[in-house]
Amino acid sequence: MVRIGCGLSTAPDVRLGGIEAAGAARDGLGGERADLAAVFATGGHLAAPEATLEGVHEALLPQALIGCGAGGVLACGREVEDGTAVAVWAAALDGGEVEPFHATSQRLEQGVAVTGLPDFDGASGAILLADPYSFPTDGLLHDLGGRVPGMPILGGLASARTPDGTAALFSGEELVDEGAVGVRLEGVDLLPCVSQGAAPIGPEMTITAAEGNIVHELAGRPALVKLREVIDGLEEQERDMISHGLLLGIVTGEPKPDYERGDFLVRGLLGADPEHETIAVGAAVGEGQVVRLHVRDARSADLDLRDSLDVRARALGGDAAGALVFSCNGRGRAMFDEPDHDAGALERALAGAPAAGFFAAGEIGPVGTSSFLHGFTATVAIFGA
Repeated sequence: MVRIGCGLSTAPDVRLGGIEAAGAARDGLGGERADLAAVFATGGHLAAPEATLEGVHEALLPQALIGCGAGGVLACGREVEDGTAVAVWAAALDGGEVEPFHATSQRLEQGVAVTGLPDFDGASGAILLADPYSFPTDGLLHDLGGRVPGMPILGGLASARTPDGTAALFSGEELVDEGAVGVRLEGVDLLPCVSQGAAPIGPEMTITAAEGNIVHELAGRPALVKLREVIDGLEEQERDMISHGLLLGIVTGEPKPDYERGDFLVRGLLGADPEHETIAVGAAVGEGQVVRLHVRDARSADLDLRDSLDVRARALGGDAAGALVFSCNGRGRAMFDEPDHDAGALERALAGAPAAGFFAAGEIGPVGTSSFLHGFTATVAIFGA
């Protein structure tokens, strides 16, 4: 049986905070040793991350540990967006295999080379925490989507750095200042949940001409003309929602008779060319892909997260051991009127199963058979018991 524990400390002494949070996580393992620990630290912990790691290892003695600096952390139903805090998550995986790694990149004349990755063949999933300034996360996800399609990768981009401006990534007992850290998982029941926080509006449309990220035609009409027609046909409430930003959902998988919200990869509309009547999208698109307009606001983000979590909870039969959660740093109190929104929704949906994570500068999670880097999203790695 998989056992998971989590702990949260806001103690000002960072070493004692690490001990306190790790001790609480250890208590959830029922005497089992932690196969994997994840540590997310903010505030004063970024000034002395080595002391935080020392405290975590002293209390928990995990076989593998990853983590990063964060602008805010989540754990045990709470969110801490300001001040000093550390969240520790620990799992005893009942025979599941954990292979930690630290990957780095090097720019070459032909492109970028990434070293330090494990062989992902046969993996049941991976957790990836990356520095946004020194690691090509988008490119890696695109490459892995072609090499190991269907393998879920979840995680996020570190959202805070040390006072001297260096990255704060945790790899075992070491602090590393570039690249990405993560774990390859095998024999682990991992269920991904991606809530892009957007609501579909208007009809589905097929791209009939496109090049790169430029859509020339939608449903046989000039793209900008068709877009205006769809917006003019929306209800007043939907048109009001567009003021928060207009997005485009793109189906990335195989064609289906009926598409659901989770089938769409949501990307921003970057602009329009009135002369050529084209629109630019924040992703490469191709002829034949189905798209639909989306909008984002607090209400749609709340509904999307609760619906997405409920679907996964039903799939597990309510039997989740715990979860890692990666929520956009544009969510929290900046998006919702209540504190602890995402952490609370997760605790309710998974019947109190231990969960921890951080507010990320970009969230990683699968849509269809590939994993992508998202924004304003909550991605969750749910571990079955």
